Amino acid sequence: MSKIGKKIIKLPDQVKVTTENKVLRITGPKGELTVDLLPGIKVDVNAKEVSVQRTNELRSTRAYHGLIRSLIANSIEGVVNGYKKVLKLVGTGYRVAAKGQNLSLSVGFSHPVSVTPIAGINLSISGNNTIIIEGIDKQKVGQMSADIRAIKPPEPYKGKGIRYEDEVVKRKAGKTAVSS
Repeated sequence: MSKIGKKIIKLPDQVKVTTENKVLRITGPKGELTVDLLPGIKVDVNAKEVSVQRTNELRSTRAYHGLIRSLIANSIEGVVNGYKKVLKLVGTGYRVAAKGQNLSLSVGFSHPVSVTPIAGINLSISGNNTIIIEGIDKQKVGQMSADIRAIKPPEPYKGKGIRYEDEVVKRKAGKTAVSS
């Protein structure tokens, strides 16, 4: 039995969970998310808790047991509190500016790079070198932050680039001068 899959998920008072046609619909104060249920997985919804069971012992069903439970728990957390990631631009002249819903990044290229948010994601800036990504879907928030970071990942020699707020970049030593 999956250690994660057999854990019971407690439902906060403001969250409503319904099941219809192999889709679990989770509604809360920040919005609504859906989780597609896979074959062999059964979800029991009570007034105060959600439990996930598997109906057979196939390898694929056992693999999806903990996954579905984690997706449901993340969706409940998202509709109650939401998710947030913070990116920092590190480097001389690296800055970000808001242009409507989009962001314009100046990160050392010959042209500014424009970033358009995914549906359901809110991009905001703090100062001129911090990007805040917020949303209720954990996967979308993580994907949007990874896409922005991929524009200019931090390099190991000077540490310049776009990094997560709590990311530590291991610095390498540069070339040493050869004396003769």
